[in-house]
Amino acid sequence: MDFTIKIYEQLIKSLIKQGYTFQTFTEYLNSNLNKVVLLRHDVDLLPQNSLRFAKIQSELSINGTYYFRAVPESWDEDIIKEIADLGHEVGYHYENMDTCNGDIDKAWDDFRCHLDKLRELVEVKTICMHGSPRSKFDNKEIWNKYDYRSLQITGEPYYDVNFDEVLYLTDTGRRWDGWKTSVRDKVSQQINWIKQDLVYHSTDDIISALNNNQYQIK
Repeated sequence: MDFTIKIYEQLIKSLIKQGYTFQTFTEYLNSNLNKVVLLRHDVDLLPQNSLRFAKIQSELSINGTYYFRAVPESWDEDIIKEIADLGHEVGYHYENMDTCNGDIDKAWDDFRCHLDKLRELVEVKTICMHGSPRSKFDNKEIWNKYDYRSLQITGEPYYDVNFDEVLYLTDTGRRWDGWKTSVRDKVSQQINWIKQDLVYHSTDDIISALNNNQYQIK
């Protein structure tokens, strides 16, 4: 069975064995290291499960980045602080265009309000949009008018990662090739990765590619 704690630990240990360095998103933005892994966790639901992953990573002496939504099913202040105390990065998983019904000015006010509340708990330097697949609004459209950098935010993955140099694997839909049917969790380079045979369905496929040294962007 895929997407279990056991298979996740096997994936992480395979990456460690292959000599990868693990960085938070903020660390990545401030370094020039090669062979780096960014573990991004969007805490859409069940924050206690994210805490379990955070503890596993801490036990293995690696760090990840956890993005929390400002909704009850994600926003657990004790867990947010505990994950940060373990040495992981915490950021804001924003969905303000959706929750404000496409009103960009209200979305900006709402974004700043929830960012401030999160910053009362932990340091926040990066953000990441929530896909809101059932919504007609794209949460990234808030940046058509406003600039997150004006709030001392240093990065947003969909804007501040060069995907010509970074391979992005997402487990959307509980499968590693789920982006094919995703509404918004897409980057244009995925077409090229298909041609390079860098598409994986299961976690075992990724582990096998790692063990066979196939995991490289050309």
